[in-house]
Amino acid sequence: MFGSLGIQELLLIFVVVLIIFGPRRIPEIGRTLGKALAEFRKATDDLKGTIEREVRLEELKQIAPQVMAPFEVVSRSEPEVVPEPATMPESTPPPAPDSTT
Repeated sequence: MFGSLGIQELLLIFVVVLIIFGPRRIPEIGRTLGKALAEFRKATDDLKGTIEREVRLEELKQIAPQVMAPFEVVSRSEPEVVPEPATMPESTPPPAPDSTT
C-alpha cells in the first residue's frame, strides 16, 4: 500500500508529525489533506473526461465524411422533372345535365 515504507518508517513519521503539530491539530490536518486529495481526484477525473470527449469528437469528425459521402452524391444529382397536372380553366362553367326525360 505504501510502497517500500515499512511499519517502523510509518511510526517514525507519525511520531515526528505528532511532535511538530501536536495532538489537537492532527485531525484538522487529516481533514484538510482528505479534502485536498478529493479535489485533486475530482479535477483529474474532469480532465480525463474532457480528453476522452475530445478524442471521441475527433474520431466522429473523421468518420462523418465517410458516412455522409453517399448522401452528398444523392443530394447533388439533378432533380426529377415532374409534369404538372392538367387543370380545367376556371372561366368555363360545368356542363349542364341532360333534361330530355
